[in-house]
Amino acid sequence: MTGTLAERQAELVAALVAGGPSPAGFAAGPLAAARAALLRKRAGEVARHWPLLAAGLGAAWPATFADWAADRPTAGSLRDGWDLARTLREREALPPAGAEELAVREAVLRYDGRAAPRPRRLPAVARAGGAVAVQIAGRVRLVRPAARPPAQVDAR
Repeated sequence: MTGTLAERQAELVAALVAGGPSPAGFAAGPLAAARAALLRKRAGEVARHWPLLAAGLGAAWPATFADWAADRPTAGSLRDGWDLARTLREREALPPAGAEELAVREAVLRYDGRAAPRPRRLPAVARAGGAVAVQIAGRVRLVRPAARPPAQVDAR
């Protein structure tokens, strides 16, 4: 093993949470198990900040989050969920409940994808997936919900 302890620790952390290569001297199986456990824990933390996004994805939430986060270091649960919601919006895969949650967040907070979100001071209108939210004087209203797919009717 070469490198300082700090360098080896940085390699291990990168392998566990940022999609980095497995460091020398670590068995692949236990490392993969630890990586998967950390992604599940991270998905749970993000779901606490973005409950409608997670609920809107339903059973697909853990896999969707893990696929998105596998090679990204965390920026914090709020920002991870925000970045995932924006990615899903770009792919036109954002569920209606997640679109409404994103629109409300973007009406309340200003987030550029790099720095921490900051409160908006002026009135704001935000749109996501057909949902429209308006913030005036610190109050937010969802003025148009996201479009829901038509209900399936069982024609028996």
